[in-house]
Amino acid sequence: MKKSPNIRSLAAQAVEQVVEKGQSLSNVLPALQQKVPEKDKALLQELCFGVLRTLSQLEWLIGKLMSRPMTGKQRTVHYLIMVGLYQLMYTRIPPHAALAETVEGAVVIKRPQLKGLINGVLREFQRQQETLLGEFANNDSRFLHPSWLVKRLRAAYPTQWEAILEANNQRPPMWLRVNRQHHSRDAWLALLEESGIQGFAHPVYPDAVRLETPAPVHALPGFEQGWVTVQDASAQGCLPLLAPQNGEEILDLCAAPGGKTTHILEAAPQATVLAVDIDEQRLGRVYENLKRLGMKATVRQGDGRYPHQWAEGKQFDRILLDAPCSATGVIRRHPDIKWLRRDRDIPELAELQSQILDAVWPLLKPGGALVYATCSVLPEENTQQVAAFLKRTADAQLTETGTPDAPGIQNLPASTEGDGFFYAKLVKQG
Repeated sequence: MKKSPNIRSLAAQAVEQVVEKGQSLSNVLPALQQKVPEKDKALLQELCFGVLRTLSQLEWLIGKLMSRPMTGKQRTVHYLIMVGLYQLMYTRIPPHAALAETVEGAVVIKRPQLKGLINGVLREFQRQQETLLGEFANNDSRFLHPSWLVKRLRAAYPTQWEAILEANNQRPPMWLRVNRQHHSRDAWLALLEESGIQGFAHPVYPDAVRLETPAPVHALPGFEQGWVTVQDASAQGCLPLLAPQNGEEILDLCAAPGGKTTHILEAAPQATVLAVDIDEQRLGRVYENLKRLGMKATVRQGDGRYPHQWAEGKQFDRILLDAPCSATGVIRRHPDIKWLRRDRDIPELAELQSQILDAVWPLLKPGGALVYATCSVLPEENTQQVAAFLKRTADAQLTETGTPDAPGIQNLPASTEGDGFFYAKLVKQG
């Protein structure tokens, strides 16, 4: 009989890939999940996400529990110990099982001689847990974010920064978008309740439903038939501002994985939509989403800075620009962002955003509307970006979203709300 893979060693390898090699967890995890039985996939995901969510605490604890760090080829063991500590603190796995499986992970990664060390460190933590956690509560690492990001958030949100950090450290709520071509939201909520799942309508966004507890998509009424899509509430907030109409030419730029493309077509099924993204691999997801929902759009690979390569001289009635950004508003969904981003990335991203805005503005017809959106909470990418664009663009006028001095609407993450997200709506004069 084939032996089950050791989930703890796989989690340690995944976290090492993220922290040491700069890989995105969404690139690393799917391949590792292929190696485990269906019943263990959720546990592997929980361990990877959990360790990355609490990484600075786990690093601090290891620094207290070990006299010197693991280096070189033994580095995977460092992450294996993290997986063990995370289980002891944050999961309901019985401590003896967490210890046994984590220690066994050393054999799988070909470090059997370090089983005693791993066991010793984890047992020492159990003995000192209360004292250590009391000490950690007063340490700078307690925010579970890199110091550069804490500094930026404190500066931008003097009264809210701790609430933002706290929200980022929570598990995210599961939001859905009801396809209005099939059902009204209320009608679908009734079907959801019949299937034994509790859902809540968003007070502002007309298609958004939050589940009381996350559920697998196959349990959702009509998921395969395209009745409903998994999409965060804040991401759905783009649509009311864009207000697409049947018969219009609409550009969805930076469109992958296609959530907003399909939302546009649910609201305006007779619109002609061009979905463009720079990442060819992620465009596959756009095709998948269109296919599941039975929709048609033109999909192209292209760089937003060079529209002459993909726009074919077309002009558009509406443009949705979901700009490349730091993704600091979606950390609770992607905790690896905290450790992959660097402070120096922010000015570079702001420069890229301004280049794309300047490049695509000429594609907008006079009287047309462009919605600029990011899943960031940093002013450099949001209010400051739009204010600078308005200053240098004579025919751009801000509408429905703030004032020229404080442009845009900024959503912040909160436990029963959507993710951190920014929107500004610009209309072309004349």
